[in-house]
Amino acid sequence: MSSIVKQADGKFAVTITSDKNEATVQNDVDVVLFAIGRAPHTPGLNLESVGIDVTDQYINVDAYQNTSIKNHYALGDNVHTSHLTPVAIAAGRRLAHRIFGNEPDSKLDYSNVPTVVFSHPPIGTIGLTEAEARAKYSEREIKIYQTKFTNMYHGVTTRKTKTAMKLICVGPTEKIGTAK
Repeated sequence: MSSIVKQADGKFAVTITSDKNEATVQNDVDVVLFAIGRAPHTPGLNLESVGIDVTDQYINVDAYQNTSIKNHYALGDNVHTSHLTPVAIAAGRRLAHRIFGNEPDSKLDYSNVPTVVFSHPPIGTIGLTEAEARAKYSEREIKIYQTKFTNMYHGVTTRKTKTAMKLICVGPTEKIGTAK
């Protein structure tokens, strides 16, 4: 993010710069949610000197957490997957089952990992975004449902906070959240 400027009318002008130095400007927004994560800090480990492949401080692994060196594994916040504690725990369990439990095909499916941002309003997501679905499937395979409603928690309160929901479904069964 390059800048957030509050305009005279109280709206915000936001300038976003991507890693590829392409600037996108969005004006007249009421609220800006700026969330940052943490990046792995692998440079001090000097992993490249022993042959472990690293890109942008992330350790490169295959679907089974194998690094570029046999019998060396990585998972969690150090790799290019979902950076959530329950996901790292699940990946670690699959790795343990593979190494010690005689389950050579055990691996974590990262395609439909749900995540939530505990903001106001809260945000939840799973599966493909609309842009990802459109890039992966033909227009006739995609069905999008959108609605806004007052959820049951706020149904009896004086403040009727709205819930917005968008479902991106694909295929003849209209499966929700699929990334396969």
